[in-house]
Amino acid sequence: MLPKSNRVDRKTVEKVFSNGFFIGSTDLSLKFTKENNGSEPHVSFVVPKTTSKKATLRNLLRRRGYSALDEHYTKLPKGFVGIFIFGKNSPKKYGFKKGDKEALSAEIYSIIKRIRS
Repeated sequence: MLPKSNRVDRKTVEKVFSNGFFIGSTDLSLKFTKENNGSEPHVSFVVPKTTSKKATLRNLLRRRGYSALDEHYTKLPKGFVGIFIFGKNSPKKYGFKKGDKEALSAEIYSIIKRIRS
């Protein structure tokens, strides 16, 4: 799991949502900015209530997101600040089945690849 020091705080989330760029996918989207300070990347996962009314499922998706991001975190550029947002079909796709982490990891990698290009 990603340490709290590498996650995005609430004030930065508001800045990213108002001024950031957007990369969309079917079940996972990314809103991000690039800062010029060259610091470590900061990333967070957001699961809206429209995705699931149950807090336990929303927390499960967030934890799965952080876990899947671990292997791709080093591929993020310096100064990157990003927020991954789960879509409405995410609980069905990344919920409770065994191979869900690999599918989520592949989705995160495809989005990160689009940032770097």
